Amino acid sequence: TDMDPDTGKDADPDTDTDADTDTDADTDADAVTDADTDPDADPDADADADTDTDAVTAPVTAPDADADASPPPGTAPHADVHSRNRVMITPPTIAVFLVLAIASLASANDERHVGHERHHHPHNPPHPAQSDPDRFLTNRVSPVRLPLPAESPSFSFVVFGDRTGGPARGVSVLADAVRDTNLLEPDFVMTVGDLIEGYNTTPDWMWQMREFKAVMDHLVCPWFPVAGNHDIYWRGPDRPPDEHEQHYEMHFGPLWYAFEHKDCWFIALYSDEGNPVTGERSIGKPASQVMSDEQLAWLSDILTHARDAPHVFVFIHHPRWRGGAYGDDWEKVHRRLVAAGNVSAVFAGHIHEMRYRERDGIEYVTLATVGGSQPGTVPRVGYLHHYNIVTVRSGQVGMTAVPVGAAIDPRAITDELANAASVLRRTPPAFEDAIAVRTTGVGRGSFTATVKNPTPYEVDLTVRVESGDSRWTVEPDHRHEVLPPRGVRRYEFQTRRPPGPIDAAFRPVTLALEMDLLTPTFRYEIPTSRHVTPINLDEITLAASERERVLRLDGRTGCAAIASNAFTLHDGPFTLEAWMRARSFGNRTGLVCKTEMSEYGIFVSGGRPEFSVLLGNAYASAGIDAGRPLTPGGWHHIAGVYDGREVRLYVDGTLTGRVAATGQRRRNELPLYLGADVDRNGQAMSHFDGEIDAVRLTAGVVYRGQRFEPERRLPATPRTVLLYNMDGPVGPWLYDQTPPRAPALMQGRAHVEEE
Repeated sequence: TDMDPDTGKDADPDTDTDADTDTDADTDADAVTDADTDPDADPDADADADTDTDAVTAPVTAPDADADASPPPGTAPHADVHSRNRVMITPPTIAVFLVLAIASLASANDERHVGHERHHHPHNPPHPAQSDPDRFLTNRVSPVRLPLPAESPSFSFVVFGDRTGGPARGVSVLADAVRDTNLLEPDFVMTVGDLIEGYNTTPDWMWQMREFKAVMDHLVCPWFPVAGNHDIYWRGPDRPPDEHEQHYEMHFGPLWYAFEHKDCWFIALYSDEGNPVTGERSIGKPASQVMSDEQLAWLSDILTHARDAPHVFVFIHHPRWRGGAYGDDWEKVHRRLVAAGNVSAVFAGHIHEMRYRERDGIEYVTLATVGGSQPGTVPRVGYLHHYNIVTVRSGQVGMTAVPVGAAIDPRAITDELANAASVLRRTPPAFEDAIAVRTTGVGRGSFTATVKNPTPYEVDLTVRVESGDSRWTVEPDHRHEVLPPRGVRRYEFQTRRPPGPIDAAFRPVTLALEMDLLTPTFRYEIPTSRHVTPINLDEITLAASERERVLRLDGRTGCAAIASNAFTLHDGPFTLEAWMRARSFGNRTGLVCKTEMSEYGIFVSGGRPEFSVLLGNAYASAGIDAGRPLTPGGWHHIAGVYDGREVRLYVDGTLTGRVAATGQRRRNELPLYLGADVDRNGQAMSHFDGEIDAVRLTAGVVYRGQRFEPERRLPATPRTVLLYNMDGPVGPWLYDQTPPRAPALMQGRAHVEEE
């Protein structure tokens, strides 16, 4: 049995092909981020994403807003930043030379918003630039002189890692790498061996060879093979002395060779010649990992022939410089490469992990896989399917590793596709019925979810039922099918929770939608959305707390969400109010909000309360007409009133602002948030830092005139739509004192505690 020289583990394909290759392992960081692009946004807004995996809310669709609809004053429309992979390819820095002394104004402070998750220092010196008025034309006057790139020769090539040593479906990863490479259009592609599964006899070898070449022949550029152990080793009866060497040279090319491109030389070496005495081929015995005198002499001749080249690159399957079971035979090769003086880099594969080292001015680069067995242990440190892009310039070489599938075809992102994906992402399931929870903690019943595909494409859909509370059982726990264009499917689920406390570990049942948008040329992964199933707390009654309780929020992730379909506020006059005590005020802070180019909300941005309602095509906003903003540390009652003729704001019972306004309120299906604003995907943003109490929404006018005395504990009235006096919680929900109950689901760092 052959042993891996680095790990000592069995590397024989009879056993190692059982390793599962998860082609998603290197892209599981796909995600979508929703950013408030308001330039006045809270600098902490980048941390607004909810980090409590048990606290989720339903991202739902906002109605299409008219182009002339204006956002609340002091705010800006929200922008969605979608990223299929978290692996980021940073574009090269562009140097800008300023003629005037204003250049001295640049400082480290200009990069104060640059993250420190990765270093931003280049490996190579800046590219040469020049100023040439014959090459730069404008009819504008500017003190800035933009440098032009020097017209020096350069080119790029791509290197593929191991294709084999894993399941047969790994060839689809290779096909994805070919697709990516065709988008880049390098001069050519190099490989580092293990092109086919091999370890077989002639018939299977021939079939695998044809399969590999059929995929690679889709490249728009030339490609060059390197032989690996999987390509050469024979397993089965009637083993010939040269095993598959003759087949390889007949169908792939010479076992070692060199070629010249743009004055640079590229050398492919062969690292599976076997023991020169016994002929044994093994990847785990140093005696079998030696270079023959014939190949070594040829290498010396080639290095001499290429002595005037600006760069020489070497490609080989086994990274023999790693030592271990490889022994020390590489030393005689390394000495020749160093003596040549112009060998820039050596590329290898085999170990299915990325590795790098530099020795005597030569870069030794080991690639992972393009379809080979891949554990995906830590993708960002080289356990992934990838390819390397190498850019060659006079005097320097640039390299980057790109996860397979990370390349996006910009020509494919049409309006139709982008809009379809966006609408699909924002289309929530429609729920029927609600899960009833009793005071004993028993939850039982069924719910139905209807999922729509609003796009002209097929959608590969998996519906999963989840809960952070393991006491729930749900049948079935998932459903999977491909939805046709414009298709609609209805799924029914049975739920049950045994008797037990409604404690801090109590969590709702959520529906996770995993979707891929299927186009004729590509599968686009849609970020998973999670939607809380309706909960019925009508049988639960909470008495008023003996001591005052409040909702405490951290200003970064904490808030509470009320599903839009859990309550109804009809058109016409209404009053929204809450008590609040801030620890601090951000530049943009939502207190009680449903605003997203529609609906209503109370903001306390910078300590200046404001009540906004979207009537017709514009927001009507009443704020503090005069006076100083609120200061942190004190309790304040904030109330917004719309009476059908005007919008008014009251602070601590005093009228502070009013604006005439009429019209119909524009609706949305987004959650109402306590302690945050809402974005177009139904996620919380612009969080409030402090405590909230006594939130009430009333259908009608509660306050008139110039002054009133606000009650510390708000009562329910026949017109009350929502009321949260923070007497709960009931598990993760805030208790609504008005039937039918509309529980508010706490998210992030949000909890109820005594004042």
